Amino acid sequence: MAHIDVSGIDYFLSDGTQLLNGVTFKVPDGTKTALIGPNGTGKTTLFRIISGDLVPDEGVIGRSGNMGIMRQFVGQVRDDSTVRDLLVSAAPPALAAAARAVDEAELAMLEHDDEPTQMAYAQAIVDWGDAGGYDVETVWDEVCMAALGLPFDRAQHRPASSLSGGEQKRLVLEALFAGPDELLLLDEPDNYLDVPGKRWLEAKLNESKKTVFFISHDRELLNNAAGRIVTLEPGINGAGAWIHGGGFGSYVEARADRNARFEELRKRWDEEHVKLKELVNMYKNKAAFRSDMANRYHAAQTRLAKFLEAGPPEALPIEQNVQMRLKGGRTAKRAVVAEKLELTGLMKPFSTEIWFGDRVGVLGSNGSGKSHFLRLLATGGTDPEREHLPVSDVEIAEVPHEGTVKLGARIRPGFFAQTHVRPDLLGKTLLEILHRGDEHRSGMGREAAAGALDGYGLAGQSEQKYESLSGGQQARFQILLLQLSGATLLLLDEPTDNLDLHSAEALERAIDHFEGTVLAVTHDRWFARTFDRFLVFGSDGRVYESAEPVWDEKRVERAR
Repeated sequence: MAHIDVSGIDYFLSDGTQLLNGVTFKVPDGTKTALIGPNGTGKTTLFRIISGDLVPDEGVIGRSGNMGIMRQFVGQVRDDSTVRDLLVSAAPPALAAAARAVDEAELAMLEHDDEPTQMAYAQAIVDWGDAGGYDVETVWDEVCMAALGLPFDRAQHRPASSLSGGEQKRLVLEALFAGPDELLLLDEPDNYLDVPGKRWLEAKLNESKKTVFFISHDRELLNNAAGRIVTLEPGINGAGAWIHGGGFGSYVEARADRNARFEELRKRWDEEHVKLKELVNMYKNKAAFRSDMANRYHAAQTRLAKFLEAGPPEALPIEQNVQMRLKGGRTAKRAVVAEKLELTGLMKPFSTEIWFGDRVGVLGSNGSGKSHFLRLLATGGTDPEREHLPVSDVEIAEVPHEGTVKLGARIRPGFFAQTHVRPDLLGKTLLEILHRGDEHRSGMGREAAAGALDGYGLAGQSEQKYESLSGGQQARFQILLLQLSGATLLLLDEPTDNLDLHSAEALERAIDHFEGTVLAVTHDRWFARTFDRFLVFGSDGRVYESAEPVWDEKRVERAR
């Protein structure tokens, strides 16, 4: 048995703002339940409360079964941790503690080779075995082969930062599904996964007997794998929860029907409220002249008071009003020209031309070089002219290559970073960033900046620092900066990964109206339907064009 019982959870932010308001729902044993909702409503915060990382201000969490957790940082690991550290992060607490004890003992041995240190190391090894460490290493060997194509003994000391985001995700997911925990808590498990990886995840969710509660914005994944959906819906006093007992295929219609019922109930409540007030006023006027009406007047007052005490029916959720307006501008007809371009160590030489106005999806498995290709364009290509320099201060690593890729006249590349890592924005509030401007965009007055933020659903976060935003809010803010920068070539690396459903649809509309050229690396099957043509990075090292999306390319065949 493994279940989660969330009852009456309230949570307040440090500034006193209520984020969660009376959130109540259950995740029954064996179900695959998705948590969705607009960015910033508190989905990750709720996960942290369930996992025990945060304490709610009110309410309780009940659960049964051992819980395995994949936190949001997986896929964005850029520190000095190793593949083994990633696997340890997904292990049961006792096993993780034993692993850390072995690591500490090994470090101590490097500094002090005395008898007490040797004894401590020996004891750590014994404790590791008693905790089931050697058994789990056998499982980790299978996990590493499935996720990385390498055995554990060859992969364990490899830096986690050398893996793509999708490889990090797949590694931890493989470990969790193969592990002993009956209950899994997965924060955006599909982010960074390529489509074969997402299909693998869908199959794993459907076949696993574990109870799984997961956050996702991927419309295909929700449609194919979620049996129940919990929605966090924003309200005036924080987000509440609504439960849909079916999958995503029936969700949109069910939510529309629910909102229509609420609207009708609220209309009837307002009508009854008016009638009761009129009744009280009528008896009040009559009681002023007739003493026999006093009892009726008091009875009408009591009835109105009880009606107001019961309160109105549940209010309609506050709808987001995200209106992205990407402008662009006219450029040369040939926007990008690649001739015998080889991304060193990644892809074989290829040539292609991308024309003004093209919407090009860049597809392929993780680690094939798609993001490298976008980064090369974002820095202006081979020997860039000044006009081809990026329109932001985002840090873009140099991409070794052979051959050439050049940008056309008046092409100004705007780069959307998949990991949202923006050192240039750290420590600054959104209003401050817009007010100051930079060498690529003009500063804005407070009123104009507030209006721009409101158009992206970020008015409430105007005084927050960039790093404190949710992943989806950071994504929307990056897109706003592209709008303000005058980019004529949009280079979007997995732009929908952290966007909620409403924001993803707003981005699709904005791209449709953008006057310029768009290249997007994506594994979002729903999003890819909006593109004209596709560059596919194949498993054999070739880059080829396709008129339709190609989702079955496997991991690139190269020495590992």
